Amino acid sequence: MNNSSLPRVPEPHRNPYHKIEISIAEERLRQARRSFNLAWYTTAACSIITLGGAILLLSGTITQGAIAATGGAVSSAYCLKFAKDANDRLDKIASEWREDN
Repeated sequence: MNNSSLPRVPEPHRNPYHKIEISIAEERLRQARRSFNLAWYTTAACSIITLGGAILLLSGTITQGAIAATGGAVSSAYCLKFAKDANDRLDKIASEWREDN
């Protein structure tokens, strides 16, 4: 009888640390998701502050408007960098998985 017609059963993974690696990757993925969500919500809040500063500038309160608009814009830029870092972590996880497999 020819054994080639039988379905092939995959061999167990030989790496004894496989479960630990998966656990670490899942935790990194969870942290990256939370970081991205935090950056998104903070960017939205900073955009609202920037809009409020622009409204203050247009209404004639120059000093308060300038401070609010500048603070909101700088914070938005930092939050976008934070979101980019979270995305880079996800890309790193994906490339590590491709290299391992």
